[in-house]
Amino acid sequence: MNKRVHLIVSGRVQGVFFRAETQSQALHLHLKGWVRNTSDGRVEIIIEGDEENVQRMIDWCHKGPPIANVEGIDYHEEPFHDSFDDFKIVY
Repeated sequence: MNKRVHLIVSGRVQGVFFRAETQSQALHLHLKGWVRNTSDGRVEIIIEGDEENVQRMIDWCHKGPPIANVEGIDYHEEPFHDSFDDFKIVY
């Protein structure tokens, strides 16, 4: 079953390769969507794909890359759209 989630990750998540590592993890898990920095210092992510792999990605986001310090994640499910071709870093 496919799933789509919208995440907002807070903590020390900018300037620590969070976006690049998120993209790498998402591609490894065959997920689609995007990741971007927000103006308030957080990271926003949309993920679509297999429910099990989406959960693996959420679990990874709770830790992030080694030099990140994730303090929290707000997320909610959205209707699955299959609207992405791959997983991108957007600006």
